Parts: sequence; C-alpha cells; structure tokens
Amino acid sequence: MKDTVGIILAAGEGTRMNSTLPKVLHKLCGKPMLQYLLDILGQLGIKKNVVVVGHQAQEVRQILKNRDIKIVRQAKLLGSADAVWQTHSFLARFKGNLLIVYGDTPLISYQSLEKLIRAHEQTQAACTLLSAVLKNPSGYGRIVRSEDNRVLKIVEEQDADNYEKAIAEINVGAYCFRAKELFSALKEIKPNNVKKEYYLTTAIELLNKRKAKVEAILTADEQEAQGVNSRQDLAFANTVINKRNIEKLLSQGVTIVDPANTYIYGDVQVGQDTVIYPQSVIEGQVKIGRACQIGPFAHLRSGTILADHVAIGNFVEVVRSSVGCGSKIKHHAYIGDTIIGQAVNVGAGTIVANYDGKSKSKTLIADGAFIGTGSILIAPVKIGKKAITGAGSVITKNKNVPAGATVIGVPAKILKKRNSKRKIQNAKL
Repeated sequence: MKDTVGIILAAGEGTRMNSTLPKVLHKLCGKPMLQYLLDILGQLGIKKNVVVVGHQAQEVRQILKNRDIKIVRQAKLLGSADAVWQTHSFLARFKGNLLIVYGDTPLISYQSLEKLIRAHEQTQAACTLLSAVLKNPSGYGRIVRSEDNRVLKIVEEQDADNYEKAIAEINVGAYCFRAKELFSALKEIKPNNVKKEYYLTTAIELLNKRKAKVEAILTADEQEAQGVNSRQDLAFANTVINKRNIEKLLSQGVTIVDPANTYIYGDVQVGQDTVIYPQSVIEGQVKIGRACQIGPFAHLRSGTILADHVAIGNFVEVVRSSVGCGSKIKHHAYIGDTIIGQAVNVGAGTIVANYDGKSKSKTLIADGAFIGTGSILIAPVKIGKKAITGAGSVITKNKNVPAGATVIGVPAKILKKRNSKRKIQNAKL
C-alpha cells in the first residue's frame, strides 16, 4: 500500500487512567497499546508512518526511537483535527491516502483496517470510515445518515440531541482520507462544540457540504470499537487480546485445557499437539515446539525456546533460555539464560543463579545430563554430557562439570569412582 501513509494519534493525556504513564504506553498482554497499532500498519505494508505525540512526548518518543517513523508533536492538546493538522508540513506534497487511527484503540484488527483501505480505494471516496452497531452506543460518536443511507456527519455524544443519541451506529475511530481533501477541510474546522476542541469528525460534515463522497464500512466485531480510557477498559482489552491469542493457537492444533485461566501474551508460537495446562503464563517472544507439555502454573518469559517433546511442569519459570528435545523440568525451578541440551532431566527445586548483582551470565547443560533435586547452578557454568549433580549440590561459577562426571556437596566436588577391589569387598560385606 505504497500510496497510503499511516497516522497514529497518540497525544492524549488519558486523565481517567489516573497514571503518570502516557496512556498509549500502558501495556496490554505485555505490549504497549501503541505497539498494536504499529504492528498492524506494518502488516498492512504501509511503509511511511507518522505518530503524533503530545502529553509526555519524550516518553512516547523513547519507544519509537530507532524506528523509521516520523514523530510530530502537538504542542497544545486542542483536539484530534489539530493533531492531524500538525502532520501537514510533513505531508504537504503527498497526494495519496491517509489511514488515521488512535493510539488508544488497540482492539482494531488487521482485517478491519485492510477492508477499510480496500473499500476506500475501490469507491474513490474522499473519506471512508469504520463503524459498528452497538446495543449500547453510549459514550461514542454517532453516525448520522440521510434517508438514502448516505453518511452525513458524526456527532459526538456530548453534542448530540436525543434523536442522535438513539442512533446505534457509532464511529470506531479509523479513517481513510484522501490527503489533499482532508487538509483542505481541516482549515475550515472550528471548535464549535462543548469541549471547544477541533474535532477530526467535523471533516466528514464539511466534505459532505462539498459534495464529496463519504463511505462507512461496518465491522462485525463490536469489541473493536472499545477504546482504552480507564483501568477498567485496560482490563477488558487484556481479556479480549488474550482470548484472541488463545483462539489462534486452538485453531493451529494446540490443546489449551482451560482457556479462561491461561494467559498468552505477546508473539507466542506453539507447535501442534502441545498441551497447555491451567494457570500458565506465556509472554513475549516465546517459541514452543510440537507435543510439549506446559504447566499447570508454568511461566515462560520472553526469549524462551522449547524444542519438541519438552515438559515444563508446575511452578517452573523459564526466561531467555532454550530447552532441547525430550528434556524435562517438571517441578519448582527457575531457569534463566541457560542452554539445555536434549534428554536432560532437571530435578525439582533447581535454580540457575544467572545474575550476580551486576551482570547476567550463561549456563550450559549438555545432552543427557541429570540435575538432582535442589541443585543450584551459579553462572557462568557448564554441565557436561551425561553428567550428574547430586541432590542439594551447589555448582559454583566457572567450576564446570566434565562429561560423565558426578558432583555432590556444597560447593560441589567430583565424586571419585571406587576401584574394583573396594567394590568386591563391599559386595562381600
């Protein structure tokens, strides 16, 4: 979609959040709200994007650094039309389409925005907007249509009369405009409303007066209309996104025993025939192979990679670690910054002490190793192939365990093999 520029409006204060954090940086399922919109623009193939910042602009800029995104500041929060106008100098010569979305509407889907853009391109409208029909439209701008069903205007609830408040079709808050016609209309917008702000929605009425075509595309999922303006909204959006993530995995052949009590946050990939048990939390960049068993009460954090047939049991936390095929970590363990080979058994209560107060170090556990119950591995350390650590052993940093060796004690030392004569004597006794 090379002829489309994406604009995300992310300047609002979000006073109802009762927070010092900018609203668009509040996290949903492990990612800032703003990131959901950025991800969708990327999926749509929109290469040129603008984010309008305002309240606590520096904090929002921080998560946008090192990205190919134009950042524009709205110095005074005078409304959505004024926010879009701040992009004018940057886009003055652009003659394509503008896809405009709000940074606090993370539930809008890729499918809806793609449909919106396609419809806009096909109809050659001056503006195409996304709408929804709600049983309870309270709080939303209403879409007023003519007798022949043309979109005439959008009326914000605080400015609506009783007739307009009864309208069930609402403005979701996603638009496609032809850039030239939008910027021309923005020049005429005045703050003639209760809030004394410059509303972007006023552009719809102005375009109609110019006999320009305005279209509306209906989304069947009314949850997409839900903006996040309060902590209650944030909790609801978390639930929706978690449910979407779970439904996606279910459709891919993953068994989730209790979806209502399982939490999948972030960019999680899971192979077929893996079973995820209740109260498990999987978050961030996590990749799980085929036919694994996860949980109950497991916590897989970002950077976790599990090969096929891995078992992660109850009260096990894994972060920035890889676990090889057929390995098992069944009970009460913490595994951080660790590479675990194939067919490794990690006993209950094992701790990989990866942080010394200054830096995090790596641990390597080779194929076939057996880590005894209650072992503590102080990184950096290597456990050799088919090596054994005795129950309760503490393997101190850089005290690597050779392949095939058994270590015991605090600190752990290699258990020397008895000679054959001693074995015979013991056998006679």
